[in-house]
Amino acid sequence: MSKSIADIRRDYMMHALNEADMADNPMEQFARWWDDAIRSEIDEVNAMTLATATLGGLPSARIVLLKGFDERGFVFFTNYHSHKGREMEQNPRASLVFFWKELERQVRIEGMVERIPEKESEEYFQSRPAGSRIGAWASPQSTVIDNRDVIESNVKELEKKFSDGVIPRPEHWGGYVVKPANIEFWQGRSSRLHDRVKYVHQLGNNWHMVRLAP
Repeated sequence: MSKSIADIRRDYMMHALNEADMADNPMEQFARWWDDAIRSEIDEVNAMTLATATLGGLPSARIVLLKGFDERGFVFFTNYHSHKGREMEQNPRASLVFFWKELERQVRIEGMVERIPEKESEEYFQSRPAGSRIGAWASPQSTVIDNRDVIESNVKELEKKFSDGVIPRPEHWGGYVVKPANIEFWQGRSSRLHDRVKYVHQLGNNWHMVRLAP
């Protein structure tokens, strides 16, 4: 007999989250948790949900890959003309969610999003495998196509075009950074009484830490 969806549950008991042990800056705290996640050998550790919305507030979400983080925020790359790219141009607000179930942890980030400098996009693009660089040219991301053959045909033509190995970055492809206005660190606890600590950005590049009810 299949298990009822309503009966699927897991009690979280691995860690606790105490404000006294946390960094004053959320990016430093994220770096600590990132190191823990790397050491835990989590599969696709850099996978994160990216949520965007139209100017009218219609939301959409998908998984993308984190490709860097620093004092500015969290960086990922995509096609500027994609569905998410168009939404971020209309409404430059976004949220990110990391869920590392092996550590019973979640990180939620909300903030403004903007393109990173072209030089950084160029450097990252040229570090990608050749197949991925070809793919950035081959796919008119998020547009309707007749079938898979459209993509396969594009790839073959582009492989011939760039047979010398020099594959430039398309103008429609590059990076974005989500600049956090707030970051919430969530640690699973027993009986759904989870620990939630949120950093809120204030004037002067200061951060205020608060605890949220689970």
